[in-house]
Amino acid sequence: MPIEEIRLALTNPSGEAVSQILGGHRRRLQARATRLAGDLHRLQHLLNEGTDTGMTGNASGGSPMLDPEAERRLGAELFNEVWRLLETEDRSTEQDDQMVHAAHASAYHWRRVGKAENFARAEWQCSRVYSVLGRAEPALHHAYRSLELCERNGIGDFDLAFAYEALARAHAVTGHAGQARHMTELALAACEHIADSEDKQIVLADLETIPGVPHFW
Repeated sequence: MPIEEIRLALTNPSGEAVSQILGGHRRRLQARATRLAGDLHRLQHLLNEGTDTGMTGNASGGSPMLDPEAERRLGAELFNEVWRLLETEDRSTEQDDQMVHAAHASAYHWRRVGKAENFARAEWQCSRVYSVLGRAEPALHHAYRSLELCERNGIGDFDLAFAYEALARAHAVTGHAGQARHMTELALAACEHIADSEDKQIVLADLETIPGVPHFW
C-alpha cells in the first residue's frame, strides 16, 4: 500500500476515507492476482502446444473449418483478449459482453484442436468471467466442467487447484459461504501438490481475492 495512503489512514483510522483506501488496495490486489493467473495460463497454453497428452483434435465433432494452426492462434488470441478485458477497470456493458463472447469463442477453438489441459483452462476462464460479472449459475457450471475435465483426464498441479478456486469463487457469488470455504480448502490441499513454488504462490494469491472466505494461510 502506498505510504501516503497509510499516513492518511493513520491520521483518521475510523473515517470513511479508510474504507475507500482499503477498497482501492483490495482492487489493486485483485488486479495483480488476475494478471498473475493470466500470465500462468497463457504460458501453459504455449508450453502445451509442444507436448502431446493423447487427447488432441476435433473434440467438438464435425469437419474442420480452419487449419489447426489457425484454430490454435484464434484460441490463444481470444484467451488473451479475455484477460485484457478482465484487467480493464470500469469496463462498459459492451466490454462485458465482448468478454463473455471472447471466452466462449476461445473455448470453442481450443475444443477443436487443443488438449485436455486446454479444455480445462478454457472452462476455468469462462467461470472466472461469469464470477466477475456476478452471474453465479454459469460460473458454477463452467467451474464444475473444469474440475470434471481435470478428474477425468488425471490433470493435477495448478489446473486442479484452479478448478477448485473457480468453484470457491462461484459459490461466493451465490452467497453460499460454507461451500466457498469448502472449495477453498480443497484448492489449498491441491496446492500442496503443485510442483513449481511460483505457480503455487500464484494460486494462493488468487484464493485471497475470493470475497467472504477467511484466509488462514
